[in-house]
Amino acid sequence: MKDTTPLDGDLLKDVPLPRSLREIMVETDRKVASGELEAYTPLPTGFRELDDIISGGFKQGELVLLGGAQGMGKTIWCLQVGRNIAAYTPAVVLYLSYEHDEEHMLSRLICMESIDPTKDGMQRGIRLRDLHRTILDYRRQHPKAGFFDVLKSMPNANQVFEKVQLYLHKLYLLKASPQKTTLPVIEAMVQKFQEENPGVPVLVVVDYLQKIALPYRTENEAEKVTIIVEGLKNIALDLGTVVIAIVASDREGLKAKRLHLRHLRGSSALDYECDIALIINQKWKIVAKKHITFNMQEAERWKSWVVFSVEKNRAGRAEVDLEFELLSQYFCFNPHGGYVEQTLIDEKVIDE
Repeated sequence: MKDTTPLDGDLLKDVPLPRSLREIMVETDRKVASGELEAYTPLPTGFRELDDIISGGFKQGELVLLGGAQGMGKTIWCLQVGRNIAAYTPAVVLYLSYEHDEEHMLSRLICMESIDPTKDGMQRGIRLRDLHRTILDYRRQHPKAGFFDVLKSMPNANQVFEKVQLYLHKLYLLKASPQKTTLPVIEAMVQKFQEENPGVPVLVVVDYLQKIALPYRTENEAEKVTIIVEGLKNIALDLGTVVIAIVASDREGLKAKRLHLRHLRGSSALDYECDIALIINQKWKIVAKKHITFNMQEAERWKSWVVFSVEKNRAGRAEVDLEFELLSQYFCFNPHGGYVEQTLIDEKVIDE
């Protein structure tokens, strides 16, 4: 059989070659001198304790994975972080949801903006059911009224409009298609946004990873997840963007007393490829029983608190447990949290 391997010259024709350290230093000097500082500028999540752990925020080229059981607030947190970054940094945010349409995500943002999540005590904001009921009632009384008219009639409307203005042209939402919104399509979208916003960081949120389809069949889900997570990591690295991906848990994780990185559905590539891995659990379920038995009143309050465990962090500390209060009826967290002070259960250490 004839050897069809191309000659060295042809083989290396379109392949980047290694550069000397001197060349790299000269290029880096040029970028810094010209103000190209994206690679050094983190994108703060707005959750201050978490930002402290990850050296100020997410950085160019990073893949961030968020895992947790159903109902823990994964979508809530990702949309809130996307909103924070779009509002308070130069970045453009692309939120791809394979589960919710754009109107539903808009409704969540309106509920979020109707309160101050850092404020203690009861607040009367706009809940989702209030918004939907008001739209129907207002339309009956004003048959020609539009969405803006309805919103203006609601409490805290001015506050909502004022906050949304901060990111109105920088947060992009898409009801992604499991068949059409593939890895090449996501890559092309990021390239398009970068071309339209030269020099501006791009954050991509994928909600959620296992929903991305491949153009061919794989032998099993582990192989599929490996291909997808490697593809998302390549998008982050090759295009210099940040990718946050929500990851579903496997059957073992759904049964576990406390969810860990090893419980995410797919393969070990999830652990290898990501730069930051956050696993969330309801605090009530993973606090050691000794804390609940002797302080039931305090323990009851923990039902609205979520523990964010930084299980992997290439750029800093890992194995850190943070806690934030979930305000579920307003689709947001209080971003002012803290370190978990109580002992948490862990099947490898404490099994109470």
